[in-house]
Amino acid sequence: MTRERSLTTGRPRRRGRDRDALIAVSLAAVTLTASGCVVVHGEREVLPAATKAEAAKAVEQFTSAYNKADAAYDPSLDAEYTTGALGAIDAARLRAGRVNTPDGNPQHTPLTLTDVNYTIPEKPGWPRWFVADARANKGGDARWVLVFTRGGLSERWQAAYLTLVAPGALPEFPKDKDGWAEAVPVDTAGLTRSPAGLSADYTTYLKDGGDAFADGAYTSELRSARAKNASKPGLATQYIDEPLSDGDFAPLALRTADGGAVVFFATHHYVKQTAAAGAAVPTPNRNVRALTTGEIKQSLTMEFVANGMAVVPAASGAGKVSMTSRLEGLTAAKGE
Repeated sequence: MTRERSLTTGRPRRRGRDRDALIAVSLAAVTLTASGCVVVHGEREVLPAATKAEAAKAVEQFTSAYNKADAAYDPSLDAEYTTGALGAIDAARLRAGRVNTPDGNPQHTPLTLTDVNYTIPEKPGWPRWFVADARANKGGDARWVLVFTRGGLSERWQAAYLTLVAPGALPEFPKDKDGWAEAVPVDTAGLTRSPAGLSADYTTYLKDGGDAFADGAYTSELRSARAKNASKPGLATQYIDEPLSDGDFAPLALRTADGGAVVFFATHHYVKQTAAAGAAVPTPNRNVRALTTGEIKQSLTMEFVANGMAVVPAASGAGKVSMTSRLEGLTAAKGE
């Protein structure tokens, strides 16, 4: 099948910290050489990504922008507050809504987030990021787990990842005496799987199987469902999975209490339905049609982006990677 990339972020990378109380420390962190010259090493300082007050403000601003965009079906209204996988999924959802109901979302219910927990890691360099998990009035009993990132002091916080996690399923994140968590370098050798390569590992698993991932809804059961749907009378379905790990889609990892890590990562997927001669592709729903270019004659190729959240064991232990949550969204489609 043709691998036609229509995914575009269209947004500058906006990641980092917003910690006014630490700006002076970061910029004034210096070493004095023997000659008396001052050398700035603020980018090497290990600092919390944000204060809890700043993290709370970022969540509040995101929620407000998200509600405005959802009510109007206008992706421009929250474009500055989302990025990466969540940004791609949310923008496509809003574009489809605008096509179908140009006057706005008649079913809009404002999102409210309560009982918010903030996990803020210390780390050197950029991007700075933190995790917020909350109870929401959407998604049933699942908690919303949002990862906010920023790449500079002058940039705003943006939500890059969103996954939904069953109550009690989110691992414990140890914190130091000051309440800060530990960010895990994505190129670490201390885990059974490198966070930097997890997107590629997962897409390889979806294609070929293997024993890297524990059985579950997003692994063995997903592969079984695909195999079942691959060939039906008059219709063939093909799947292509690609890693997505550059720029705003870069993975982020957070240390867990057992020495492993929770890794947030993104993946890119294509599903192509091809009808046999004399048959037709099933009529897609109106949201798919809204994002479809071309005419659906004998085939329909749908493009998706997914957020994944995985628990990766420490290299010193045993065990497989466990996919805790996965949220997928259609971003484009093409008829032929």
